[in-house]
Amino acid sequence: MLKLEKGHYTIGGIPVEDLCAKYDTPLYVYDTGTMESQYNLLKNSFVGTNIKIKFACKALNNINVMRFFKNIGSGLDTVSIQEVWTGIKAGFDPKDIIYTPNCVSMEEIDLAVKEGVQINIDNLSILEQFGNKYGSTVPVCLRINPHIMAGGNSNISVGHIDSKFGISIYQMRHVERVIKSEKIHVNGLHMHTGSDILDVDVFMRAADILFETTEHFPELEFIDFGSGFKVPYKSDDYYTDIKEVGEKLSKKFGEFCKSYGRELELWFEPGKFLVSQSGTFFAKVNVIKQTTATVFIGIDSGMNHLIRPMFYNSYHHITNISNPNGTQRIYTVVGYICETDTFGWDRKLAEVREGDVIAFHNAGAYGFTMASNYNSRFRPAEVMIHKGKDYLIRQRENMDDLLRNQIEIPELT
Repeated sequence: MLKLEKGHYTIGGIPVEDLCAKYDTPLYVYDTGTMESQYNLLKNSFVGTNIKIKFACKALNNINVMRFFKNIGSGLDTVSIQEVWTGIKAGFDPKDIIYTPNCVSMEEIDLAVKEGVQINIDNLSILEQFGNKYGSTVPVCLRINPHIMAGGNSNISVGHIDSKFGISIYQMRHVERVIKSEKIHVNGLHMHTGSDILDVDVFMRAADILFETTEHFPELEFIDFGSGFKVPYKSDDYYTDIKEVGEKLSKKFGEFCKSYGRELELWFEPGKFLVSQSGTFFAKVNVIKQTTATVFIGIDSGMNHLIRPMFYNSYHHITNISNPNGTQRIYTVVGYICETDTFGWDRKLAEVREGDVIAFHNAGAYGFTMASNYNSRFRPAEVMIHKGKDYLIRQRENMDDLLRNQIEIPELT
């Protein structure tokens, strides 16, 4: 996490100016110390439960990040066969990987079955096909849609009645018929209502719904509450009180296990919660452009590298790394893409000069993983800070990377 120490910004004790000079900009930097702190906070908040944490790698899919979480005891949450394959290459035991796809083909699910990971099914059509093919030989988890509207943005609210995710709780009679007919072994129930959830009661309502649903499934081994924990993006921002969630849900889960007749595992699949605050994105100021109404900071990056502000209207705190003690002025920070890619309107920053480096905080989740080559721009490098040392974990792209999979037609050359 970015810190101001003796007039200079550091990450994990390493001066940011040195990192940007060594690896150039734009640049993603991740601090494993912050990742581990978040992991331990979540794990230690659920006292008296058999908690299992599965890192949602869609948030930050670098293989080194996956390995780090494996090494501190985490499992893996995946949403594609490619993430499954990367997780296995990272060293995860397939039994510690849950695969929760959406709207994929049965052929892809077959590939995941072949790898031996935990299958999570979220629609009746695939459930029928799966049962017809595998019967009771391959256990499955069911993703339930609880019809709860929760999440910080409509694009990340996934548990409501109009969502494409999950099997409706009102379809349980149909589910029962399919399971009985095909002799399907259901070993888990899953629910994810959305991301950036503030209200602890949302998790309590979800728990009540899941616990009620278990009466249809006598062979459960775990219950998976997904995630959705919000982290602060501003100094005065609201965030999910993990300790309160842990205290209330642990008690409720313990009571449920007694009534169910045995202790089940309690699963969570955090992504943003584990890595968002660990990541900082650095960019260099190309130009200060003053118009009749606005002073723009134009940087050497854009929505091709960090799309969240444009896609989700998300806030990322911005800091001038090069001039931390400068006079505070008002700027609008924009990118170099041939569209309106605005990172922040009317932000108060220490005076910015052309050539300065600015930092975007909370950039560890859904930053690089959503990056693209739009406008034929190269994707940036990634660096990991681990135990006081910096490691290049993805090199910056070049023209060879951009053209590698394109095939030239001889007649046109």
